[in-house]
Amino acid sequence: MKAGFDLSNLEFAHADSIVKHLGIEFTEAGEGYLTARMPVDGRTHQPFGILHGGASVVLAESLGSTASYMLLDDPTKQRAVGLEINANHIRSVRDGWVYGRCTPVHIGRTTHVWDIRITDELGKLVCISRLTVAVVN
Repeated sequence: MKAGFDLSNLEFAHADSIVKHLGIEFTEAGEGYLTARMPVDGRTHQPFGILHGGASVVLAESLGSTASYMLLDDPTKQRAVGLEINANHIRSVRDGWVYGRCTPVHIGRTTHVWDIRITDELGKLVCISRLTVAVVN
């Protein structure tokens, strides 16, 4: 990520969107990573009372797309949009928070590939995801 990026500048994270609806909060950006957390509650549960795999995918894609946005040369003329995502759900979570950490696999001119690892409050792996983002003008 760009050095010194102020996460409070992510206006879209505070807008009326799925990020806000699910309670996703971007927590830290550093050299080569972005982190966020998401509550595990009624907004993110599946019918059996555990974290919905789709909610994990939303967290993963939100992290990767935002990380790509943070790397754009000119965000007023460029967009970072998800092109492909996969996810392996490793462990269930009933409540509390899950934490996502996004790191780059490839940063190109027109595509970015991200590795996203989601863990529970004990640091145990919940989901691993890979996201390809297209950078479009």
